[in-house]
Amino acid sequence: MTGSSAEAGAWIRRFHPAPAAPTRLVCFPHAGGSATFYFPVSRAMSPGVDVLSVQYPGRQDRRGERCIDTIGELADAVVEELTPWADRPLTLFGHSMGASLAFEVALRLESRGIVPLGLFASGRRAPSRFRDEAVHRADDDQLIDELRKLSGTDSQVLGDPEILRMILPAIRNDYRAAETYRFRGGPRLACPVVALVGTEDAQVTEDEATAWAEHTTGPFRVRRFDGGHFYLNAHAVEVMSEISGHINGVSVAGSR
Repeated sequence: MTGSSAEAGAWIRRFHPAPAAPTRLVCFPHAGGSATFYFPVSRAMSPGVDVLSVQYPGRQDRRGERCIDTIGELADAVVEELTPWADRPLTLFGHSMGASLAFEVALRLESRGIVPLGLFASGRRAPSRFRDEAVHRADDDQLIDELRKLSGTDSQVLGDPEILRMILPAIRNDYRAAETYRFRGGPRLACPVVALVGTEDAQVTEDEATAWAEHTTGPFRVRRFDGGHFYLNAHAVEVMSEISGHINGVSVAGSR
């Protein structure tokens, strides 16, 4: 199998190209996150899986670009960039805000006849479960406190005022996108959905996690890990094993 004719660019990062891999994993960062968060995943899963990471505008090398502050607009842009990579089966993984975005991307892909092998929704409530949140309207100190509480940002970054000034606009923008996102109803996904949650994550209740089942006609399950919102930092090996096992299982079933 040859590689895709698509090229990695501003939106799609391919840190460890795996042109012979039979499937691709597409990773969606959390609020304030960047594509490089998934560099270790790409390194670990290549060459068996071709890992793509989405880079949102407004951060790192895209810092000079306008941030996009709605999940819908982000999803529209990502789908256009991602469709050329769908020459082989795609599995989607998103953490926190990235899970909401991955869901909306999956809906748009399926409307084009591209059904993912699966959607992994990590650390995020189901789209049908609403919380009235407004962290994006907090002042800078309150926003930084929220980041510290979730432990998703390097402590050295949080202690460096110059770096914080550079990244806070993108973080606030992402919080706005995540907190103002509203699921408007519509067709269910056909692909399997796996909800991944930390047992001590205050951002996702049991009901909010299991409610992902309402958004697919395919198989659904929940996988729980010890830890809080960023449980995956301590359980990276298990999470990647979960994804690999799913991909292999679906691929084998599809070849029968």
